[in-house]
Amino acid sequence: MQTSAGCGGAILPTANPGSAVTATQSYTEQAASGIQTLQQWYLRSSGLYASPSGWWNAANSITVLANYERVSGDTSYYSAIANTFTAAQGAHANFVNNYYDDDGWWALAWIDAYDVTGNPAYLTMAETIFTAITGGWDSTCGGGVWWSTARTYKNAIPNELFLSIAAKLANRTSGSASASYLNWAQQEWTWFKSSGMINGQNLINDGLNSSNPNTCTNNGATTWSYNQGVILDGLVELYRADNDATLLPQAEAIANAAIAHLAQNGILTDPGSLSGGDAPQFKGVFLRNLMALYVADPDPRYQAFADANAKSIVASDQGPSCEFGAFWQGPFDSADATRQTSALDALIAAAVMQ
Repeated sequence: MQTSAGCGGAILPTANPGSAVTATQSYTEQAASGIQTLQQWYLRSSGLYASPSGWWNAANSITVLANYERVSGDTSYYSAIANTFTAAQGAHANFVNNYYDDDGWWALAWIDAYDVTGNPAYLTMAETIFTAITGGWDSTCGGGVWWSTARTYKNAIPNELFLSIAAKLANRTSGSASASYLNWAQQEWTWFKSSGMINGQNLINDGLNSSNPNTCTNNGATTWSYNQGVILDGLVELYRADNDATLLPQAEAIANAAIAHLAQNGILTDPGSLSGGDAPQFKGVFLRNLMALYVADPDPRYQAFADANAKSIVASDQGPSCEFGAFWQGPFDSADATRQTSALDALIAAAVMQ
């Protein structure tokens, strides 16, 4: 088990979050302290995290716990993962609600939990969630999954998640099940790459203008960092499944474009104030998935980018009690589970890429 000085209790909230991490610690040690602070917002009764961290943010926090445990060998948080698996279904049975992207984050969380614990119930849950998401696919815009059951918007994130889940399941199952998941992943990627959402800069805009369902076009909306991230792991997993030689170069093009266009002085940024419970999560998702691309394609530019962002978080975006804010270049703004999880994604990515 990895330990470090500083932050407080691992699962139940504690009164005193602890002291700040330092640049002299390894990234894994910094992440250990940051995880302890994250868990102060953990609500054991619901398996979720205190407001403003919401339903989909909690899925990302579970993913961070699993990734931290994989990197560190620390099994302290298996009980929190198991508790969420049971308790959080009090909010939504089988982790399915009216938003297909929310469903997708939970499916990825349980795949990650399966990878680190080997508990087959987690993988089965991911399969159950994936089946629910397939109900959001139809022929509008030529294919693809809707954002929600209301079917008002076809956009990037639910489809990127769908690709990643399908490819991951193809790589973790066998026989006809694996073949079916692979078929879904290939069908999704064929549709996505021709949808128009990947623009001329190799960045992914938020979604499609579907006012005419037969001539859907890129809506030119914000190129959020997480939309440049999830696709990377989806392409890596699909490459593992079918060895399509075009997939890693496509992932590299998107990653390189994001680093070139979305970073300021080498530090990843998203536009706006990053208020509320959604946008502070986005940057960490990009670093998490850049990590996955690096494992498949160890480009030193990705290592340098992760290193720069992790160092900036510790040096410039740290509160007094092992907390991390929304602006990785600083200054520290405020603390909550969403901000903490996002920064932890960056620290874990830097640890893996060392």
